[in-house]
Amino acid sequence: MSSMQTERELAPREFEFESMNLQVGVRLQFITYRRIKPVQYFSTLIGYVKDEYLIVKVPLENGTPVGLVEGERITIRVFSGMNVCSFACTVQRVFDRPLLYVHLSFPDTIQGTSLRAAMRVRVDIPAQVLPARLDATGVDCALTNISVSGARIESRASLPENGGEITLEFGLPSPLGDGEMRVRTQAAVRNVNAQAREDGSEIFAYGVQFLDLDPVHHTMVQNLTYEVLLADRQNIV
Repeated sequence: MSSMQTERELAPREFEFESMNLQVGVRLQFITYRRIKPVQYFSTLIGYVKDEYLIVKVPLENGTPVGLVEGERITIRVFSGMNVCSFACTVQRVFDRPLLYVHLSFPDTIQGTSLRAAMRVRVDIPAQVLPARLDATGVDCALTNISVSGARIESRASLPENGGEITLEFGLPSPLGDGEMRVRTQAAVRNVNAQAREDGSEIFAYGVQFLDLDPVHHTMVQNLTYEVLLADRQNIV
């Protein structure tokens, strides 16, 4: 992606709250400023009362609720459709165990960036190319970048050449935050590149296009790419 294209796609602009089309359960990035460096957590939206407050889950750190203080300033970031938006809030009221949710002030201004549909980000996800025959074994590999349209695979074993099809399986974080969900999809090999490693072995890199990604899995991949992007824009490929 060219630098001009990156600047155009990531140029910030103001958004109206309604234009974000936030749905209950959407993942939020929750940023606090109590330490020297901002700390990022993930939370989910429970609901809101327009122009009054937002209701979100209290984020967890190592399984323990983050100790929020009334009046504390935070930033919320959210990916919605093809936009990544952020806005400042203050903590209004904390509801501790067993509820574990917090009222946040309703945003005054919202800044957002519009991103291209197939944003590709760096990842390191174990995967497997499943065999075509039941009596054969699969090939272990890794996804090194991913988008909703495809991925880059690295494997020590050679796979089908350009134009060939494979069955690819990998895991993505569950939307409920309770483990991972297995994704299985057909993919077409679009390019192949063999690289020599320092130990003299060969590693094969494949660009593949997803052919029948389930709509639920499509959304999960999109959410993953935005979470990786929100964590660090240097992860854009």
